[in-house]
Amino acid sequence: MSYAHLDPIAASLFSLLAIASLLLSFIMLGSRWLRDYLLAFTLQSWLIALLSAAVGYTAGYPELYLIALLTVLFRGLLLPYLILRIIRRLKVDRELHLSLSPSASLVIGALLVVFAFVVATHMGNRLGLAGSVTVLALTVMLSMKLIGFLMLAVRHEAISQILGLLELENGIFLGSQILVPGMPLLIELVILFDLLIVVASFGVLVRYLLTHVGSTDSRELRRLTG
Repeated sequence: MSYAHLDPIAASLFSLLAIASLLLSFIMLGSRWLRDYLLAFTLQSWLIALLSAAVGYTAGYPELYLIALLTVLFRGLLLPYLILRIIRRLKVDRELHLSLSPSASLVIGALLVVFAFVVATHMGNRLGLAGSVTVLALTVMLSMKLIGFLMLAVRHEAISQILGLLELENGIFLGSQILVPGMPLLIELVILFDLLIVVASFGVLVRYLLTHVGSTDSRELRRLTG
């Protein structure tokens, strides 16, 4: 598929889905409520699944239909269900300890998007793809990764850490659907399996924190060393 001469309707659809996914990242960044994080991640996963199906139809990669289905089942249903169970068991509704306020986080997130756009534009110019959907895909992918890292740095609730990692991985996954749609199906399956392992491991860690420390603040991990 040539991104420099992509059909305008397809390019507009890809752009709309990518931008909507990025906006959901800002919802996660600007809220203190864990259920808001989870809802934004769920909707983002559904949008990425729709993007996978759209790329598969436009570029002629039928295996992306299976990827879209697996994305809905795992990212859009199974992972949110598992995380919601953890939230309910812990009876923790919101982030209690923030290194940055939601408004300050949004400002930094916006600056990160500008930085990602500059980097993506530079790369697009080097590759001769300036003005194509590739630049937007790179911008959104880098922005979501940076926002995921920001969440890991400024949010300390263990559930926030899980969702920060998933947000980071969603950025990589979204970018790969546009930039390298022919990625082998096996690699995508391995990524989805790794996500299940990550959520399961964090679930065990959160229970351990609550049992031995009495808190789900990830900073309390320091008390478990030694």
